[in-house]
Amino acid sequence: MADAARGHGAGSAAGLEHPGHHARVQHLRAQLRAVPRGSPIRLAKRTSNLFRGRGKVTPHGLDVSGFTEVLHVDPDGLTADVEGMVTYEQLVRATLEHGLMPLVVPQLKTITLGGAVTGLGIESSSFRHGMPHESVLELEILTGEGKVVVATPDNEHRDLFTGFPNSYGTLGYALRLRIALTPVKPYIRIRHIRHDDPDAYFAELDEVCRDGRYRGEPVDFVDGTVFGPGQQYLTLGTFTDTAPYTSDYTWLGIYYRSIRRRREDYLTVRDYLWRWDTDWFWCSGALGVQHRPVRLLLGRRLLRSDVYWKVVNFERKHRVMARIDAVRGAAPRETVVQDIEVPVDKAAEFLDFFEREIGISPVWVCPIQQRDRTRWPLYELDPDTLYVNFGFWSSVELDEGEHDGTHNRLIEQTVTRLGGRKSLYSASFYDRDEFWRLYDGTTYRALKQRYDPEQRLLDLYDKCVLGR
Repeated sequence: MADAARGHGAGSAAGLEHPGHHARVQHLRAQLRAVPRGSPIRLAKRTSNLFRGRGKVTPHGLDVSGFTEVLHVDPDGLTADVEGMVTYEQLVRATLEHGLMPLVVPQLKTITLGGAVTGLGIESSSFRHGMPHESVLELEILTGEGKVVVATPDNEHRDLFTGFPNSYGTLGYALRLRIALTPVKPYIRIRHIRHDDPDAYFAELDEVCRDGRYRGEPVDFVDGTVFGPGQQYLTLGTFTDTAPYTSDYTWLGIYYRSIRRRREDYLTVRDYLWRWDTDWFWCSGALGVQHRPVRLLLGRRLLRSDVYWKVVNFERKHRVMARIDAVRGAAPRETVVQDIEVPVDKAAEFLDFFEREIGISPVWVCPIQQRDRTRWPLYELDPDTLYVNFGFWSSVELDEGEHDGTHNRLIEQTVTRLGGRKSLYSASFYDRDEFWRLYDGTTYRALKQRYDPEQRLLDLYDKCVLGR
């Protein structure tokens, strides 16, 4: 392979096959060279799917907004070459034309492929395919040192390949990714199975994931929803060539409400992949858009997670509702927005703690297990263990004497005690020593020294905990 592919030039051989991509890489490197030595570097992004502070804007933001092309889909080789800022909505649109999909498609349309790989992701195929970074075959990365390197599982940059997931842009930025794809059928049959006992619920989830079957029928997707004590639902999806009908949850229908109302359902593959986006799971209810007249007025175009994000960002900036609550004398509230994973044999214990101490509902449940035995050091899971992800996104009233962070810190401590992991896309409260013990500070520092020796990119702790 040419020097360019080894990190001494502008891009890999694959990148050079796409002149537009090569030109964008060259332009980006010119931007970086124009930044004074010693000055910090950030991406000049207008949008984000992070639920934590993004730090102050620097005058040296790198513009990667042009890296939004699906460069190539190979239906025979079951791969796609994709630029880092391509959203999963774009990617799914391109791959479904060939009867294919990414192995794992995170729930929200505007999550980018590069973002999901450096910041992790999960969905109902994760019990079989793990996280999005596990289906990556090749990464083209702009490092903090200013080089463009191509990292694969077995080349001289394999340390960066395995260390990139969960680094959140502090080791470099993904410019191009080659990922594996999988064939799909046109429809997905859904079954919603109710449980009232958490032990039985997680035991059945474990069995289905281990066998890949339920009552003799294959299962391709597994997730669940807990609506409260005694209301646990296991949702199983199976590819099918035909469907007697298809439901529509892209406008007037609300997907999460159907879980308790229907035992069986059918969706097109596209609508299944985006079933959670229309109402941001259930969080759209807090914005008042789950009322039928409002939905009629807004239409499909505005019932999207990225639209809700704009509303939330406006509130973050101007604190309109917070001021109204203060005038009303309402008790202060702590935002509790997290995704965590615990081993399946600890899932019932975590749910008991969560319902007793936190009290948020509904809660999303999603099983996950690594595809193989690759070690991903900054977010290490036991490859022989099935984990259960719990996603919860709301706020909790603070009692007198409690400070902001009380409930989040309690969750962190419980997850650690149960042998689990916590995603860093939202606010974190670890002290520095604990953080680096959990997220392999030794490996991270070695990667930082090799690929960002002048510390021009943020430190992971500073970015994800201190919010710098």
